[in-house]
Amino acid sequence: MKTVESFNSYIERSVTQNWNLDALTDYKGATLQYHDVARKIEKLHILFENSGVKKGDKIAMCGRNSAHWAVTFLATLTYGAVAVPILHEFNAEQIHNIVNHSESKLLFVGDVVATQITPKEMPHLEGIVYIPDFSLVESRSETLTYAREHLNELFCTRYPRVFAKQHVNWHKDEPEELALINYTSGTTGHSKGVMLPYRALWGNLDFCLNKLGIYLQKNCDVLSILPMAHMYGMAIEFIFPFCFGSHLFFLNRLPSPSLIAQAFADVKPAVIIAVPLIIEKIIRKKVFPHIQSNVIKLLLQMPVVSKKVKQRICNEVYQAMGGNAYEVIVGGAALNQEIEHFLYNIHFPITVGYGTTECAPLITFSDYHDFVPGSCGTPVDHMEVKILSSDPQNKPGEIVTRGTNVMLGYYKNEEATRQVLDADGWYHTGDLATMDSSGHVFIRGRIKNMLLSANGQNVYPEEIEDKLNSMAMVSECIVVQRDDKFVALVHPDYDEAKAMAFTTDDLTNIMEQNRKELNAQLPAYSHLTAIELHEEEFAKTPKKSIKRYLYK
Repeated sequence: MKTVESFNSYIERSVTQNWNLDALTDYKGATLQYHDVARKIEKLHILFENSGVKKGDKIAMCGRNSAHWAVTFLATLTYGAVAVPILHEFNAEQIHNIVNHSESKLLFVGDVVATQITPKEMPHLEGIVYIPDFSLVESRSETLTYAREHLNELFCTRYPRVFAKQHVNWHKDEPEELALINYTSGTTGHSKGVMLPYRALWGNLDFCLNKLGIYLQKNCDVLSILPMAHMYGMAIEFIFPFCFGSHLFFLNRLPSPSLIAQAFADVKPAVIIAVPLIIEKIIRKKVFPHIQSNVIKLLLQMPVVSKKVKQRICNEVYQAMGGNAYEVIVGGAALNQEIEHFLYNIHFPITVGYGTTECAPLITFSDYHDFVPGSCGTPVDHMEVKILSSDPQNKPGEIVTRGTNVMLGYYKNEEATRQVLDADGWYHTGDLATMDSSGHVFIRGRIKNMLLSANGQNVYPEEIEDKLNSMAMVSECIVVQRDDKFVALVHPDYDEAKAMAFTTDDLTNIMEQNRKELNAQLPAYSHLTAIELHEEEFAKTPKKSIKRYLYK
């Protein structure tokens, strides 16, 4: 087994080796070079030190992705404090709960979050810092107030001539030392603060540097779309490229499809990290309308020219994503099989990974050269994976994993920890899958989502939903069980319906036709008895999967 190195040493090395290169840019905004990042980190260290923050104290941060959010996170870890990233999409009560539960000493907030929170609801905080300019929103400590007001003076006293590479000498972490607490939920009753040690961050970083970094040019450009407070975005889209010496661009506004498309064109990212929803919208809205003509369909059936047609289509998709990406990595949820099949069929460099917050996050991944349709890759370096099934290749069983990436447990929740971490160190994911002879894992669904038919057959709603999502006028859907019957709730594509002047009755008739066609593809025990229209978009988690429990 490879020796776990100091995680912070990778941050130090990247900063010093790329000192005068561009590091962090707020899209359409200011740029920080690596030496600027180092200087700001050092200033925050002085702020922490002079305001009484000790190594091991918790520092929370909540705001949209930005260069200063990144600096705050890096400064926290390199000081030896524990980072508590909070998703900016959580409401004020959830933010208060996490800050209080984690016993955070400081809270850094973005511009929107600053207007939503109520400081008195977080009585144990020593202060609240405004991320855009590191000013104080609130201070309950004279030492913190003094440190912030005299920060430049304190910095110049420490470095009277110049702050240089040789001054970058930060906290040397130990493998089992707690690095951050990442909350999977913001509610008091269900808060699960995942305690991730430095070795887990290192395990993910080491894998990315050795398996993805070899295909990318040093100092390449990367677009950060996913929230850095979520482990997928943090590890793969922020920590890895920063330690690789890349130039990161942060979408610090709501990442709408049009904004993402424009950012792809401007940044031309060297690799694209995405959730399925982003890729699916690009393909369905920007690509499919141009290639689903009868002429194109006819040409694709002709062996002589189909290869050239596929190359042309592939190039169009590639250009829509900036035209420079080595590959597109999808994670966080399953990619729709119709979209996946289309991309694979035109030889587009697409691949799908799998992980959980509890593994910081990687469990399985394969480069697109080794991608098998329907799978989410093979076990990553430093991790063992097995399927708890009498016949793992054919009969789904729970995915369990152990290794360097696995968490320490849930913060202040030993019972929840015992439920998922067994005595031999295996983390029980709660996901069902099969594994082929080459080690590729195929997710079948969540154990808690599995439905039981009237005759006792296991029904995986995700498999039904995947088929239904590719049918006429379906924007998104969820399958629920009512007594012994299965019903699909469908949010139609209302933009398309409006363009076609469809009425509610028209949509109802289309859904009934969809139901009949879908049932013809399903075993009798999993047939849908009805499809119901759902006017509003379904509520989603930060990784854009539907909050299923709200619709049961």
